[in-house]
Amino acid sequence: MNTPLRKTALGLSLPLFAAVGLPSASLFLPTTQALAQAAQTISGRVVSAEGNEGLPGVTVLVKGTTNGVSTNGDGGFTLSAPVGSTLVFSAIGFVSQEVVVSGTAVNVRLATNTKALDEVVVVGYGTQRAEAVTGSVASISGETLREVPTANISQALQGRLPGVQISQTSSQPGATTQIRIRGTRSLNASNDPLIVLDGIPFPGSIGDINPNDIQSVDILKDASATAIYGSRGANGVVLVTTKGGKKGQKAQLTYDGFVGAKTLFAPYPMMNGPEFAALRKATGLYNNGQPLYSNTLDESDDVDTDWQKQLYRTGIQSNHNVGVTGGTENGRYNFNAGYYQEEGVIPTQQYTRYSVRGSLDQGVGKYVRLGFTTNNTYSLTEGSNVGVYGALTSSPLASPYNADGTLRRTIRMPLDEQWVATKAVVEDNADRWLSQSRNFASYNSLFGEFSMPGVEGLKYRLNLGVNYRQGQGGSYTGEGINSALATNPSTASTSNSLTTDYTVENILSYDRTLGGKHNINALALYSASSNTFNRSQINARDIPADAFQFYNLGRAAGEIIVNPNDQQYTKTGLLSYMGRLMYSYDDRYLLSATVRSDGSSRLAPGYQWNTYPAVSVGWNIAKESFMQSVSAVNMMKLRVGYGITSNQAVAPYSTLGRLDARPYNFGPTGYQTGLFVSVAPNPTLGWEFSKTWNYALDFAVLKNRLSGTVEYYVTNTEDLLLGVALPPTTGVGSFTNNIGSTQNKGIELSLNGLILDNVNGWTWEAGFNLYANRNKITSLAGEQDRDEGSWWFVGKPINVVFDYERIGLWQEEDPYRAILEPSTNPNSTIGMIKVKYTGTYNDDGTPTRPIGVQDRQILDVNPDFLGGLNTRVAYKGFDLSVVGAFQSGGLLNSTIYGSGGYLNLLNGRRGNVKVDYWTPENTDAKYPRPGSLASGDNPKYASTLGYFDASYLKVRSISLGYNFNNMAWLKNVGVNRLRLYATAQNPFVFFSPYKKESGMDPETNSFGDQNAAVPLSGSLSRILTLGTNAPATRAFIAGLNLTF
Repeated sequence: MNTPLRKTALGLSLPLFAAVGLPSASLFLPTTQALAQAAQTISGRVVSAEGNEGLPGVTVLVKGTTNGVSTNGDGGFTLSAPVGSTLVFSAIGFVSQEVVVSGTAVNVRLATNTKALDEVVVVGYGTQRAEAVTGSVASISGETLREVPTANISQALQGRLPGVQISQTSSQPGATTQIRIRGTRSLNASNDPLIVLDGIPFPGSIGDINPNDIQSVDILKDASATAIYGSRGANGVVLVTTKGGKKGQKAQLTYDGFVGAKTLFAPYPMMNGPEFAALRKATGLYNNGQPLYSNTLDESDDVDTDWQKQLYRTGIQSNHNVGVTGGTENGRYNFNAGYYQEEGVIPTQQYTRYSVRGSLDQGVGKYVRLGFTTNNTYSLTEGSNVGVYGALTSSPLASPYNADGTLRRTIRMPLDEQWVATKAVVEDNADRWLSQSRNFASYNSLFGEFSMPGVEGLKYRLNLGVNYRQGQGGSYTGEGINSALATNPSTASTSNSLTTDYTVENILSYDRTLGGKHNINALALYSASSNTFNRSQINARDIPADAFQFYNLGRAAGEIIVNPNDQQYTKTGLLSYMGRLMYSYDDRYLLSATVRSDGSSRLAPGYQWNTYPAVSVGWNIAKESFMQSVSAVNMMKLRVGYGITSNQAVAPYSTLGRLDARPYNFGPTGYQTGLFVSVAPNPTLGWEFSKTWNYALDFAVLKNRLSGTVEYYVTNTEDLLLGVALPPTTGVGSFTNNIGSTQNKGIELSLNGLILDNVNGWTWEAGFNLYANRNKITSLAGEQDRDEGSWWFVGKPINVVFDYERIGLWQEEDPYRAILEPSTNPNSTIGMIKVKYTGTYNDDGTPTRPIGVQDRQILDVNPDFLGGLNTRVAYKGFDLSVVGAFQSGGLLNSTIYGSGGYLNLLNGRRGNVKVDYWTPENTDAKYPRPGSLASGDNPKYASTLGYFDASYLKVRSISLGYNFNNMAWLKNVGVNRLRLYATAQNPFVFFSPYKKESGMDPETNSFGDQNAAVPLSGSLSRILTLGTNAPATRAFIAGLNLTF
C-alpha cells in the first residue's frame, strides 16, 4: 500500500543532508580515536515496513556519538561501529528504531509514524498532516526564505509562492511592501492580508519581524482555510511561526550574520551636457529658429555634469543575530537578539533595526503547559526627505562648483533657481535637513494549556496577546535648505502615535483517532480583541536655532499649525465565536467544516454581527485499492472548497459620518478654521461579503521526485463598502454604503522536482510556480456602469489607467490631422503625440469630430501571469541556489517618462530624460519633437509617454556557500556547524521592455502620483509606479552561520 506522506517526508529529510553536500559515508566523524580502533564495518539496508521499499535519507547514528551516515537512494548504508554499540535509525515521518550491533550486517524495517507528521502544515489554531489538508495552503521554510538575505521577509517571499503577489512601494531602506493574495477584492476597504504571529493575530507591520527568527511561513488563500480567522482573514492570512527549541536538546549558541555593499542597479537615463544643449537648440525648430530657453549665467555648453554621480554613494548593510536554543525533558526555549542596518545609495538614507525575541514552552506536571513569546523591535528610518529628483532636474550644463572652487548652493536655470543636491551638500547639511521615523514595538503572547485527565485528546487553551507599538516621526529643514532663497524660513514637524492591542482567545479542542482510521479534530473558540490608536502632529515655521531641530516646536518664532485632520483617536473591538470540525477516514476521505460569527464595533448597530460558513472536502485517490498497481503515482489528492468571508476593514466610525476642518473668512483676522460634515452617517452600514469556490489537485509521482499542485478559484465579493456621492444640495459630499460587487478568478500551478538524488554526491532540486488572476467590477451603485473620477468601470479590472492610448507621432503626410487635432498653425501638430480616435466617420471617410476626452481608453495594469523559479545544487560541502521571478504583461507607469514630474518636458528648461525625439531627420522616433507644448510645461498627452509593458524575468538572488560541518578542528573548538556564503541580490534582469528603454530595474517602487500641471484626471495614486523616491540597487553580501 502506498503511503504518500512517507515519501514526502523522505523528500524533506534527504535535502537536509544534501544541503551540506557531503557523501553519505562521511556525514559524521567518530568522536574519539579509541572508537575508531574498536570499530568494524557495518553495512545494511533500510526499507519501509509497509511496502518493503528502500528508504533514502534515513539517518543511521551510533548512539551517544556523532558517528553516522545517511542511507543512499536505495536505502543502503555503510559505517564503522564497534560490536555491542547501538545504532539509531531515524527519518522524518517514521518511528525511530534502535538496533544493537552483533555482526557486520544490519537490516531494518521502519514503520510510518503518523504522529510525527502532525506538524507538517500550519493551518491556524493548530497543525494538520499534509495529506489531510483540504484548504488552499502554501508553505515555505524560514531556511529557504533566508536564501535571500533581506530586512523584510515579504521581500524574500517575492516569486516563491503561487497566488501571492508582493510589490515594492519604495526603494528606500526599510521600505514596506504591498502584499496581495489572489488579487484585489475591495474598492475602498483594505485588501491587506491578516498577519498571524505564533498563533495570535498581529497588528504590526511584517517588517517588524526579524527574518532570522522565522521557522516557517504558511499562507492561507481560500475561504475554507481563512474562515477560522473571520473578517480579519477576508484577504488571506499569512501565518508566521518563529523558531523554538526542542525538548531534550542541549543548549546551542548560534550566530548568523552578513555584511554587504549596495550599489546602483542603473542610473536614471538622463541627457548629458551635449545632448541637452542639442535639445535646447531643437526646440527652436517651430519657434522662428529661437530656442525656448537659453543658457543662464550658471550654464555653459562646455560643461557636462552628471548630477547623479555627484549624489550617489555605496551603501553598506550589515546583519548580526545571536541566539541560544535548547530544551529540557518537558520544555523548550529559544532566545535571539538581532541587529540590522542598511544604508541607501542616497546620502543620509538609512534604516536600523534592533530586535529581541524570546520564547518558552514548559510542561508543569502531567496535564499543564505554560508558555510565552515576546517579540520586541526598535527601528529608525532616516533621510526619506532627501531624494534624487533634484539631481535629475538640474541642468547638466551647470557645474557643481563656483568659480572659486567652492560648492554651489543653487543653480540659476531658466525661469528659476534650483537648490543643488550633491553628496557633499547633503552630508554637510545632515543636521539641518532631517527626517526620522522611530518605532518601538512589543508583541507578546502568553498561553496556558490544560489536558483533560481521563479524556484523551481533549484540551483547553487560553491565549493572551498584548501588543504595544509607539511611533515618533520628525522632520526639520533649516533656513535656506532645499530652497533657492537663502532666507527661506526653517520648517519642522513632529508626530507621535501609539497603538495598543489586546486579544483573548479561549480554545477547546479534541483530537482523537478512533478505530485506527477515523480521525476527528474538533475545535471551539471564543475570542475578544480591542485596538486603540492615538496620533497627533504639529507643524511650525521659523525655528529659533538649528539645535532645536523638530523638538520644542512651541518655541517657534513663526506660525504653529495644529491641523484637526492630523489629530486622531480611534478605539475598535471585535467579538468572535468559531467552531471547526476536521474529519478523515483512513486518510482517504477528508472533510473540514467551519462556522464563525463576528461582531464588529466599526459597523452600525443591528448590522454588527455576521455568521458565515466554510466547508472543504478531499479525496486521496492514491490510497484507493485500484491505484496500488500504479507505481508511478505516489500521491494524488482532489480538493474542493467553498466558503463565505466578510470584510469590515473600513475606517472606524464610518457609520457615524465624519467632520473635517476647513478654513473660511470671518472676523478681524479674515481667516478662521471650522468643521463641516464631509461624510454623512449611515445607520445601516454592514458587512462586505466574499464567496469563494476552490478546486485543486495535489500530486506526487516518480517516487516523489516530482510533486505539485494545480488550483482554480473563483471569488465573488458583494456589498462593497463604497463612498457614494451626494447632490450638492445636501451640503455633504458623500456617505459610505454597501453597494457594488467584484469578481476574482484565477489559476495557480506549483511544481517541485528532485532532479538528482545524491548521485555521486550531487543533489539538484528545482521549483517553479505560475499564477494568473483576472478580476473585474461586476456592479457599482444602482444602474451606474462607470465612475470615471475613481477609474472604476463595470466589466473592467479594479486597477486600470483611464487615459488616451498613444499610437505614434503625427507626421506631415498623415490624413485628417487638421480635423483630429485642429490648430491655427497646421505645422504645430507635426511631431506631436498621436492618440487613438474612437469616434465615427462621415461618408467620405473623414472623422466627425476632433479628438477629445471621450477618446480616453481603459488600460489594464494587471499582469497576464506572474511567478517564480528556484533551483539548488549541492555537491559535497558546496551548495549553489538561484531564485528568480517573472511577470508577463501588465502596464508599468514610469514617472520619469510620463506625467509624474518635469523629467520629460522636451523643452530645455530642466534636465531631461534621454529619449529618441522627433526631428525632420528622425521621423521614426518614439518621443515627440522638442518644444511641442500644449499647456503649462507639458507636451499634449504627456501622460501616455510613461506607459510600458511591465514584463520581466529577474534573478533575485544567487548564493554560493560551503559547509565545514565535519572538520575535526572545528569540533575541537566546540563548533558544530560552520557555513560561509556569498550572495548577489538583484544581479540580472532579462526580457524587460522597460529595461531595454531605460537600462533600469522594471519593478515598481512607489504608488503613482500625478503632477498638478498634468491634465490627467483619475486615481493614478492607486497604481503602482516606478518613481523617483530612490533608484533600484543590487547588493553583494558575504555571511556566515555558526552553531556551538
